[in-house]
Amino acid sequence: MTIDSHTTDASVSASSAAVAQPTAPVLVRAADAEVLADGPTSLITLLADSGATGGALTANRATFQQGSPGAPAHFHTRAGEMFLVLDGSLRILSGEQVHTLGVGDFLFVPPMVPHAFAPAPGRTAEALVVFTPGMARFDYYRLLERVHHGEATFQDVRGSSEHYDNHYVDSAVWRDALAENGPAALSTRQ
Repeated sequence: MTIDSHTTDASVSASSAAVAQPTAPVLVRAADAEVLADGPTSLITLLADSGATGGALTANRATFQQGSPGAPAHFHTRAGEMFLVLDGSLRILSGEQVHTLGVGDFLFVPPMVPHAFAPAPGRTAEALVVFTPGMARFDYYRLLERVHHGEATFQDVRGSSEHYDNHYVDSAVWRDALAENGPAALSTRQ
């Protein structure tokens, strides 16, 4: 596995900076949440971005149909990412290990650890995904939807890696895991 990015002094100091506390509770009703299609087999429901939480966290709900390629291998320098499976079964790469999580299972991936996720073979999956500290991610998800609709390219996504702290990597372990899902799952965003 190769990591194709560098940690800068700015990213280290940003991750160690104190998180401002939100001034009011954050309530998002399901009917009011923005739902994005980042591919033909997955949805991202936007719950709370870092601006709404005073930088404490960013949260979304990820929904995957059977055979979805999910998110390709990547890492973040400034935040950890948490996964709580709400329905179905989710496979997650964390470092060099692939874990299969069921309903109620939880996994935390620290900053700098390569990870990827997709539904387990033959299954659907729904998960609560939380970044802490929060990162402004909603525009990144909107960019993914624009790529899906042909209004932007994956080069636009790669060009935004530093801004959105989303650094793609190659993972033979994850490629092997996806091969179990069949050819459709191998056509990821990488």
